[in-house]
Amino acid sequence: MFLDLLIRRNPQFIEAAMSLHQQGKIPANAYVLDLDAVERNARTFSEAASKLGLTTFAMTKQVGRHSGFCQAVMHGGINRSVAVDMPCAVACDRAGLKTGHLGHLVQVPQQEADFAASHLKPDFWTVFSDAKAQEAASAANRANREQALMARIQTEGDTFYRGHEGGFEAGDIVQVADRLDGLQGGRFAGITTFPALLFDQETRKVKPTPNLTTLNKAAEALAQAGHSDIQINAPGTTSSAVLAALANAGATQVEPGNGLHGTTPLHAVEDLPEDPAVLYLSEVSHQHGGKAYCFGGGLYIDPVFPKYQVRALVSSSPTAQPSALRNVEIPDYSAIDYYAMIDADDGSTPASGDTVVFGFRGQAFVTRAMVAGIRGVESGNPEVTTIENGFGDPVNWPGAFA
Repeated sequence: MFLDLLIRRNPQFIEAAMSLHQQGKIPANAYVLDLDAVERNARTFSEAASKLGLTTFAMTKQVGRHSGFCQAVMHGGINRSVAVDMPCAVACDRAGLKTGHLGHLVQVPQQEADFAASHLKPDFWTVFSDAKAQEAASAANRANREQALMARIQTEGDTFYRGHEGGFEAGDIVQVADRLDGLQGGRFAGITTFPALLFDQETRKVKPTPNLTTLNKAAEALAQAGHSDIQINAPGTTSSAVLAALANAGATQVEPGNGLHGTTPLHAVEDLPEDPAVLYLSEVSHQHGGKAYCFGGGLYIDPVFPKYQVRALVSSSPTAQPSALRNVEIPDYSAIDYYAMIDADDGSTPASGDTVVFGFRGQAFVTRAMVAGIRGVESGNPEVTTIENGFGDPVNWPGAFA
């Protein structure tokens, strides 16, 4: 879905990644990042958010919490992360991108609360229940801190992805705020939900979910009860194009993830300020039955769109020409993605070792792919910075033995 966008708006990135792969500097099964483009995107986003008085926390899970990505985001003016889980927070913190928001979407496990409070020291910590609020506050108290707590709220009719459910009943938010304020080591700081915005397939626009109305009503109730200066965290499908709408809806915090590498659904249908800055790279392994098989491992295509014909650029030399495009069959989600199958019915079967480039909306942290950063694409002197795994750990590729 995003390969056409890459070809049109960042072809030099494709060619740089292909060239580096052919030189033996990038492995197959790798998400590749144009870190200069990421930095530009972060600057575009942070400047737009700042003008609207919005605080920005960067989401890094989609690109494997890569340290170079974290640093590019910081160079672009965003100095805090939102951690989807504890490994995300640890990886970002290690890279220098400190924790702005922890506990949302994934709550902090009980035995990790002390580490979170004493070492990560998040600006905001989201809790879904009184029990989790008590854990966070107690851990902060033991660390001689007062922790700002965000209440995740929900009510009937709100939108959640299956498995993401949870949170306080929005109609009880005033009592919830009072209870969190009463915790030793904690204080009530604001409210959050997910998703506040979603891409609408029919109109091809980003629209608010019922959750955003829930946030608004809760904020009004809190204000009437004397809770002023609260934070309203409204993540979901966040690019610079939606910031004004979020600010007008009362949001104070925004959390771009795919927006920082130009792969929100809206980027696929409209030209937005952010450039596409990520691709997935593989290589041809072998041929069988009229297909060329390329290595998988990172072929988790975030199902934000209905199923579509996946295509890839396949070539033995660097190219972003549409003539190198081929249709590809991706294994079903129920199967392990050892390989993808490239059509080779036209008589020109790709050769083993040919580079394969995909452009899709990925989630590197749930795959076994590596993540490689590139600097210098625009200058014509691309170099690989680091190759890391999905936890942001450096990988000594292609491996070393003592």
